[in-house]
Amino acid sequence: MKIICVGRNYTDHISELQNEKPTDPVLFLKPDTSILLKKQPFFIPDFSEEVHHEVEILVKINKIGKHIDRKFAHKYYDEIGLGIDFTARDLQSKLKEKGLPWEKAKAFDGAAVIGNFLSKDTFKTVDNIEFSLEKNGTIVQKASTELMLWKIDELIEYISKYFTLKIGDVIFTGTPSGVAKVQADDRLKGYIEDKQMFSIKVK
Repeated sequence: MKIICVGRNYTDHISELQNEKPTDPVLFLKPDTSILLKKQPFFIPDFSEEVHHEVEILVKINKIGKHIDRKFAHKYYDEIGLGIDFTARDLQSKLKEKGLPWEKAKAFDGAAVIGNFLSKDTFKTVDNIEFSLEKNGTIVQKASTELMLWKIDELIEYISKYFTLKIGDVIFTGTPSGVAKVQADDRLKGYIEDKQMFSIKVK
């Protein structure tokens, strides 16, 4: 399986990082080795002094597809999840300054938290799913998929132009504002509406 991530999909997060608003979805990949193993803590890597949490709605692909039309995109997934795209922000900033790829800052071991999944039928529409991240008992990120610049079905259409989607692939759909540095002993809990989807200890 592969992990396809979408950057700059929420206006408030674009402003937060003083990035330019894109005309097309920003895509990058994470390898399967970036997935944080279940029930394992997240260890802050020694090459970064500023790892940020980025909570994101996830979409799990359930059949093979290429050049998927938006009106058929809903047939390619039946589960919605929640995760974290951990980002070594200091390293990413250095790479961006040099015009280099972001992978060292985004795709390192443990950088992808994949929490639980819910049936798509749980929701009236996937275009208005509320989600949040709690750090040490305080909500630090909160948004709805209604605020996405590109909604889930639009993303599937766009991504499938470039990459064949396969069963088990996971799409990270972007993060809202509120990203911040994690520190040792932080406890991160992710929620879709009132359902806890993951709980991660930082070390």
